[in-house]
Amino acid sequence: MDISVNGPKIYFEIPIFGGIRITQTTVSLFAVTVILMILGYCLTRNLKKRPGKVQVVVEKLVTMLYNLVEDTMGKHNLVFAPYIGTLFLCSIVGTLIGMTQIFRSTTADLSVTLAWALVTSVMVWYHNIKNFGVKTWLKGFTEPIVVMTPMNIVSEIAQPISMAFRHFGNVAGGSVLTSLIYGALAALTSFVFSWLPEAAAAVFPPIFQVGIPAFLSIYFDLFSGFVQALVFSLLTMVYVGSACPPPAERPKKEKSK
Repeated sequence: MDISVNGPKIYFEIPIFGGIRITQTTVSLFAVTVILMILGYCLTRNLKKRPGKVQVVVEKLVTMLYNLVEDTMGKHNLVFAPYIGTLFLCSIVGTLIGMTQIFRSTTADLSVTLAWALVTSVMVWYHNIKNFGVKTWLKGFTEPIVVMTPMNIVSEIAQPISMAFRHFGNVAGGSVLTSLIYGALAALTSFVFSWLPEAAAAVFPPIFQVGIPAFLSIYFDLFSGFVQALVFSLLTMVYVGSACPPPAERPKKEKSK
């Protein structure tokens, strides 16, 4: 059994800025972008006052998204709904695209999930400073006591790292596990039919490789991918929502004389 688990292949390198590598992940991200653009165009080009079945489903999904954002972040934060929806769609489509066996799952690359997590963290820091002020934001690192400052700083740094590794680890781990089981079943098939002549053994299909790998792929790529996309989006809503409380709960800014 010969199984190798490697990172994304490098197709070519653009010789600018020290070399920009175009990898499988880069191509997959481009494909995900094109897919979402085509879907967005096709689903919204013929909107009608009396919607058809497709438009009803799309409107229902958009309504569910806005309701989820409102319940989690508050009505005053509905402006973040398009970002949350884009993040969720990029995650789920990026995971499912790996089932084509043509593209590599974008979420199986740590650089992708880490980039999303860093964008979320920057948004949290920006809105904390915007809504509470720099002094209040920095003072928060010393609470509840000054001794906790190093731990609070580490916690702030660990937040995007934990988000990135959780999503990446589940998707990449599922791919590795599926590959290992597929290879083990191939070895089992060879062992069971090893007593047959080579010509006769070639007639039998790899029966032990039918069913189980497909089921695991559906679980890890479809179910687990959906769950991880939802968890990542929910965490983003919770973190950004905590930095954007209702206007009544924000400290009043002193007017300059």
